Amino acid sequence: MKHQANNKSQRGFTLVEMSIVLVIIGLILGAVSIGKDLQRDAEYSKIKQKFVDQWVQSYNAYYKRAGVVVGDNQSEPRFMVNGEDYAAGAGEPVSGGNMTAVTEPNAICQGSLGPKMDRANADADLHALFDRLGVRMPPGRAEGLEDRYVYLDTNGNPQEIQVCFQWNRPGRAEGAGNVMVITGLTPDLARTLDQMIDGKPDAREGLFRQQGVANGTAGTAGVEWDGNNSQDEQVSDNGDATNTADNQDEDQVITLVAIYKMNQ
Repeated sequence: MKHQANNKSQRGFTLVEMSIVLVIIGLILGAVSIGKDLQRDAEYSKIKQKFVDQWVQSYNAYYKRAGVVVGDNQSEPRFMVNGEDYAAGAGEPVSGGNMTAVTEPNAICQGSLGPKMDRANADADLHALFDRLGVRMPPGRAEGLEDRYVYLDTNGNPQEIQVCFQWNRPGRAEGAGNVMVITGLTPDLARTLDQMIDGKPDAREGLFRQQGVANGTAGTAGVEWDGNNSQDEQVSDNGDATNTADNQDEDQVITLVAIYKMNQ
């Protein structure tokens, strides 16, 4: 009797029990995968609300206090970011003439130009201009790094967003006027921000566009953002939105540059 009891206690799992365990494991793995996507979506919303939107608000607050846009001259305004470069008879027109031939002022950054920015030089006084008027900047990465924000790409590698401001002359592919330049955006983050800002991820139309992408013919369908998360930062160009590449899990996802048109 004792031997029979031992045999009963040592019996294995039935097929039904194994099936239930496998189903539970599958549900757990699915929940983890969905959880990662939800976490990433929440992070992208935070970037939009706590960083991008707040920089737009800081820019508008600067305009309200100074009466001119960032870096413009208050007594001789040029209505362009960093218009101070053309103050005191520097020879560049405010209006009239061929504005497409006007030399664009340097961008305004904190330090050097952001990665992949299509501008020759930058004046490194972004924080000083806002501090001078007592305009609060977003917290960003830390004190003194308010123009930066760090997040993880889809491969788990850290990426850094940087904000600069500049004036684009008429004829620029991505549009004219005063803009905020946002560098360090992975393709999925750029598309998500475009969807939240303009209602659709269109690289060449709306307030939020991709640097260097021409607006094209009016009344026609837009274009996708160049590049995708299967491409790594080592490729020589952004590539096509539908291209696939040899992006490995350890690679840094390719980054793009966005242009956000300001109201003033």
